Amino acid sequence: MLKQIAVSDLELGMFVHKFEGGWFDHPFWKAKFLVEDADKLATIKASRLRAVVIDTARGRDVGAPDARPQPGAPSPASRIRKIKRRTAVQAAAPGPVSMAKELDSAAAIAEQARDKLSKAFLAARLGKALDVRKVEPVVSDILASVRRNPQAFSGLMRCKLKNELIFRHALSVSALMVALADRMKLPAADIHNCGLAGLLLDIGVNHLPHVGDPPGGDFRNLPERIWNQHVILGHRALHNDGDLPPLVLDACLYHHERIDGRGYPQGTKGEAIPLVARMAAICDSFDFHLSASDRNKALDPAAAIEAMRADAGAYDPEILRIFVETVGLFPVGSFVVLASRKLAMVIDEDRKDPLRPVVQAFYSLETGERILPHRIALSEGNDNERILGIADLEGLDLPADEQLRELVFLSAYRNQA
Repeated sequence: MLKQIAVSDLELGMFVHKFEGGWFDHPFWKAKFLVEDADKLATIKASRLRAVVIDTARGRDVGAPDARPQPGAPSPASRIRKIKRRTAVQAAAPGPVSMAKELDSAAAIAEQARDKLSKAFLAARLGKALDVRKVEPVVSDILASVRRNPQAFSGLMRCKLKNELIFRHALSVSALMVALADRMKLPAADIHNCGLAGLLLDIGVNHLPHVGDPPGGDFRNLPERIWNQHVILGHRALHNDGDLPPLVLDACLYHHERIDGRGYPQGTKGEAIPLVARMAAICDSFDFHLSASDRNKALDPAAAIEAMRADAGAYDPEILRIFVETVGLFPVGSFVVLASRKLAMVIDEDRKDPLRPVVQAFYSLETGERILPHRIALSEGNDNERILGIADLEGLDLPADEQLRELVFLSAYRNQA
């Protein structure tokens, strides 16, 4: 029998059927499992979940004889502290590791990062100075994840588009910035500061002159004359804090400038735009292309790459080339058509053959029906299993793109975590 209980009532020997919360509320990929490990129990209780659904036919019920730790075992509080320390150690561990192996760590990092960012953004709204020391560990964790697997953290963010845009965007851009800076072989301090810049690019939205929540929860839906002020207001706020590197300030002020001078706030052109801002312009634009606003429809990740490459004069061409090498022509989350007439989604890169990534097939154009999702490593397949182009999902009996992306990603990795 299925029963919803408070997280505080969860005990060893219970079978978790479902988490009552969003993906950012817990670090687990497997939604159904028997709670046999005290560390795992402590992790659940340390998360932001408030309730879970248990299956009493597959595990203990509330009040049944238990298998909780006996006297002398570490307390739940000490186990929670241990989990947090262990997460920090894992974040600093060397790589590389597979996408499947890194996703749990990436999810845990995202959960902790969201908490830190929400507090930083709330402080900004209240007019308080930013405490950089509380935000910088997020960058170190993201950088460590990116170095273990360059695609896992960004791919995770890309397939969670339903989560709060402002935090998801900040985390995504930070990960893209450190991956790009790493690929460009910038000095270690600059790579770290690029990640910090990605987190704080849009902190100025907290100072915009508007009342209440923005339309649709998206600050980009505010009138353009108001939205465009976020770069100057953010730069001013960060400058007044007096504790941030010039690189971070430059990224905040100039990331909406364009190489041909049609950007804002100053219409700065070419190499007069600081290097970090030229990098941020690309990372910021790519991620914003993936979510719809009142002005623009959401693009498939591969379509976003195409659009940016076609936008002549907007971006530094050499940095854009390196960015495409970093995320791939078909980034994780891209829907593609295969020569076998299957629709699939890119779920991982192939480091030896970037043009033939790993995909998860889910639909047959031959039959017009969904098929059992299955993984295809295109570099190992025959000529029928090659990408013909970006998939057009319009008119097919499929969930909305955002929901479909989440479902396919889950089908690929739920049982591998």
